[in-house]
Amino acid sequence: MSALDRAFREAGGRVVSALAAGFRDLDLAEEAFAEACARAASAWGDRPPADPAAWLYSVARRAALDRLRRKATAGSHRPDEPEPEPTPEDHVMRLDQSIPDERLRLIFVCCHPAIAPEARAALTLKTVCGLSTAELAQAYLLPEPTLAQRLVRAKRKIAEAGVPFEVPGPERWGERLDAVLSTLEVAYAQSHADAALAGPHAAFGREMLSLAALLARLMPEEPEVLALAASLHLAEARRGARLGAEGAMVPLSDQDVRDWDVSLCDAGERLLARSASLSRSARQAPGPRALQAAIHAAHASRRKSGVTPWADILGLYDALLGMRKDPVVRTNRAVVVAETSGPAAALAELDQAGATGWLPWHAARADMLARLGRHEDAVADYDAALALFPNRAEALFLKRRRAASVTA
Repeated sequence: MSALDRAFREAGGRVVSALAAGFRDLDLAEEAFAEACARAASAWGDRPPADPAAWLYSVARRAALDRLRRKATAGSHRPDEPEPEPTPEDHVMRLDQSIPDERLRLIFVCCHPAIAPEARAALTLKTVCGLSTAELAQAYLLPEPTLAQRLVRAKRKIAEAGVPFEVPGPERWGERLDAVLSTLEVAYAQSHADAALAGPHAAFGREMLSLAALLARLMPEEPEVLALAASLHLAEARRGARLGAEGAMVPLSDQDVRDWDVSLCDAGERLLARSASLSRSARQAPGPRALQAAIHAAHASRRKSGVTPWADILGLYDALLGMRKDPVVRTNRAVVVAETSGPAAALAELDQAGATGWLPWHAARADMLARLGRHEDAVADYDAALALFPNRAEALFLKRRRAASVTA
């Protein structure tokens, strides 16, 4: 991976967020960052700067100012006043803070209630996390043109409504909270999808975990905030067990619990317990994120009991399905049905979900068909999954399963 690729992936979200927060213009921030990357591609060669991310931020900021001057509209824009030039001592002490981290501020901006609910999280993921329109369309199971139109409308709404580029007071967080949490959820899923941490969004795991933990500290009385933080802690705890010795993905049920991070597991369980306590005190039923966290915790209980409580997990999925009737929940629930009622029942559930074209659905369906001895049909679904460009670790896993069906 080149230095530019690495800086783009690891710092792109911070750079765009800082530019957008300073110039109060999402399009300008994205255009300036793209220009800085183009200049880097021709200027760096084999000798990148000592701090590539800071170079991109500095060049992008100058590019944004140049664009404003060329349009002769600089007077209508109110960018933040630049900080004083740092002394050499300041620079040494703040080497890891060369770019202002404005992501939390921009997340709240993109999740403003003036923006259509279905576009809030997608806009945030595009702007703050740097996900492409194609990646977002895949994550939301939508056609790419549909998703692109939503993003354009959302950015136009921010400009037209004069949405302030600031973190609102806590009393205004509730109206944006669901979109904020959805953003962290989907961004983390993009990282978690690659067991080998080799994908373009590998850094999202720890970054979204950090932001979720920050929100939990800022909103310690919100059960769903605590529940999301719990889920991310429990999922990240399994990171070290998700890759086999030969580089293939290891499914959750096959992972060695000794490779799980005990401290993250414990932290996740404490957050979930706090979330559940708050819900009970308020006499409220658990929300969807609390149910998801409880599913993670049920899987995590195997590290102490040695067994996975499949019946309990199925009950949690039944409750979640009552709140989120989407193909993702249906597919995950079907995998659990295989453990409680067998592969035939699970296959029927998967066919009802009908998530054709979604890689996990094809992989799950192939597994059920193989368990039922329908190996030719299983190979067809494995081929369908492999045609959807899985990452290397997942591809190795699917190829192994496919080969087993071919020789069965």
